[in-house]
Amino acid sequence: MKRIIFNVLLIILAFTIQNCIFPMLPFLSAAPNLLLILTFSFGFIRGKQAGMFYGLFAGLLLDLFYSGPFGFYALLYIYIGYINGICTKYYYEDYITLPLILSVINELVYNLYIHVFRFLIRGRLDLSYYFWEIMVPEIIFTVVTTLLVYRMFLYITRKIEELAKRRD
Repeated sequence: MKRIIFNVLLIILAFTIQNCIFPMLPFLSAAPNLLLILTFSFGFIRGKQAGMFYGLFAGLLLDLFYSGPFGFYALLYIYIGYINGICTKYYYEDYITLPLILSVINELVYNLYIHVFRFLIRGRLDLSYYFWEIMVPEIIFTVVTTLLVYRMFLYITRKIEELAKRRD
């Protein structure tokens, strides 16, 4: 029960920081996507089901607070959590290389999804502008944030598992 409450609070905290604090910082041209980092990190660390749970909750938060069709973000985040959860069988989570590669791939998929379903359908075809002005800065900030945050998530997850084993 403590783990579930902690997970929900962590998602709400990441959502709040991403949407309330990062836009207020004047030196950031783009904000890192903390919910995406959280979803793929816990999907990678704890498996497919945890990644899908984080993805569902993060996506629903975004769907509730942003306009558009309901489930737009939830579907994307569920897929990201699931696909990154598959990688946990093939790669050890202590190494930082795969999480950084996953961060780049996930951010690229996220931004392409947004571009196709938000802009391309409405006839805005300038992909090169969107790529260089929006996607590249956001990918860079997300990867740098992943370097800082991923180890913290891994440490927190291990401490919670250690406490659960001691209690049992």
